[in-house]
Amino acid sequence: MKLTKKSHACVRLEKDGRTLVLDPGMFTEQDATLGADALLVTHEHPDHFDEGRLRAALEADPAVELWTLRSVAERLSAAFPGRVHTVGHGDAFAVAGFDVRVHGELHAVIHPDLPRVTNVGFLVDGAVFHPGDALTVPDSPVDTLLLPVMAPWNKVSEIVDYVREVRPRRAYDIHDALLTDLARPIYDRVVGELGGADHRRLAPDASVEI
Repeated sequence: MKLTKKSHACVRLEKDGRTLVLDPGMFTEQDATLGADALLVTHEHPDHFDEGRLRAALEADPAVELWTLRSVAERLSAAFPGRVHTVGHGDAFAVAGFDVRVHGELHAVIHPDLPRVTNVGFLVDGAVFHPGDALTVPDSPVDTLLLPVMAPWNKVSEIVDYVREVRPRRAYDIHDALLTDLARPIYDRVVGELGGADHRRLAPDASVEI
């Protein structure tokens, strides 16, 4: 499987000529959904869900389908009947040659005074886990964890503990658009030394085989 990092929380997964795109949001490059066979969205926040971009992708190719939670699906399903699928914790489905399992229910707490939105994570081919905006621990082993390193709802000690709990073989940073270049070496060192996994960072549009 080929993993391509796009800006912030978006990644592209490619296998056998098919492409799966997760969380193309407002900080993501305009070409993030180009050539996608299927789209996955973890929750409704605009840095993960760019409605205009998803509409354009669905309009451009009538074969493209979207898999997401109810709060996102309700905004698109009427315009694209039969192509927007609602999923929740415990669901499993196959799309574009990938097997996907859904884990998690709620976004991490930003502040107790703010209501929590729903959030799901996607485990792809039993190997790559994108948690969205939560520190969800799947009930099966994870080889490659997409690690939300910097957000208004987390701190670096929580990220280290999350890596330790999931115990992936490797972790690649996502959710990093707000992390300055000055801070990156600090996160690299702390997470890399304390997390217990092979911690890596990809520049936008860089790819690796996993």
